Amino acid sequence: MTAPEAPHTTDTEAPALTIDGTGLLCVQLLLRLRARIAHLPAGAVVHIQTTDPAAPLDLPAWCHLTGHEYLGQVPYQATDREVYALRLTSAPVPTRPDRPWHPAPDAGQPQPDAGRGQSGTA
Repeated sequence: MTAPEAPHTTDTEAPALTIDGTGLLCVQLLLRLRARIAHLPAGAVVHIQTTDPAAPLDLPAWCHLTGHEYLGQVPYQATDREVYALRLTSAPVPTRPDRPWHPAPDAGQPQPDAGRGQSGTA
């Protein structure tokens, strides 16, 4: 499976923030990303440095879920990591605190009926 095609960002799009996600995989990378962008304004460009081989799939999917714009891979000199960029939206869809790939319960998604006696976690 190949990563979704996305345009490279231009050199004129200087990032408002660069996040070092080196050594972090999917969940940890998304948790760090979400925490670090919380204070940034809409339209801010963020660069994510990562060694996660799934990042070219995870980052566009997370952006699609939250409403942020995935800008694609950024040309980078180092060979030990990749850099990807995204642009923040003004009204991101909130995600669950422990599962950043799921919309938060208050994000307008239907929730399981608590009165059915369900156990376990989703």
